[in-house]
Amino acid sequence: MRSRATEKYKETLSLTSRQKQILVGSLLGDAHLESRYKLGSATLRIEHSYKQKEYVDWLYSEFKKWVRTSPRKRTRWSWDKKQDKYLFMTYWHKILGEFREMFYRNGRKIIPEDLEFYLTPLSLAVWFMDDGSIKSRKHKGMFLNTQAFSLSDVKRLQRILKNKFLIESATKKDKNGLQIYIPGKNAENFIGLIRSYIISSMEYKIPRPLRLTQLPKK
Repeated sequence: MRSRATEKYKETLSLTSRQKQILVGSLLGDAHLESRYKLGSATLRIEHSYKQKEYVDWLYSEFKKWVRTSPRKRTRWSWDKKQDKYLFMTYWHKILGEFREMFYRNGRKIIPEDLEFYLTPLSLAVWFMDDGSIKSRKHKGMFLNTQAFSLSDVKRLQRILKNKFLIESATKKDKNGLQIYIPGKNAENFIGLIRSYIISSMEYKIPRPLRLTQLPKK
């Protein structure tokens, strides 16, 4: 598309309710909204290890109308170690700029005070697919890797999990920051909320004792 045609096309774009829910979950995880070039607008950047290609392709399918170029592979080198990444970026858009205003302060990602209003089981599922991990193969407990957030933001996330979804949690400190730990029975409730949204390539993140329940995908 030529520039004028592109701008005209972007005027037709809007986020569906489903896309907003997925966007919120992605921003709790590894997604980034960048706004270096256009004041008031932002672009959504989705980037994961190439091993997560199926997950990135799923996210791309959800935002396809917002993306000019399909996902691509990129190789990086860090300390002589090869890292294969898989990514895509959306158009710059003022709607995404509004979400950046919500989720960023001084260039750093935060948890909005009104997140509880936006967070849904689908959002939780995307957050989990981005940043969930198991305690061990034998345990039901699992982690949400929230190390990038401040203590107050992590506590806010815990309050939302408890108040809106009745999910009790604790925190665990590691070298990178704080994780949210969801133990035993609460992990069962959490997986029950999100299980039908988890795509097949990400089911390995579900604790082994909780994988037996098969629900229809949404």
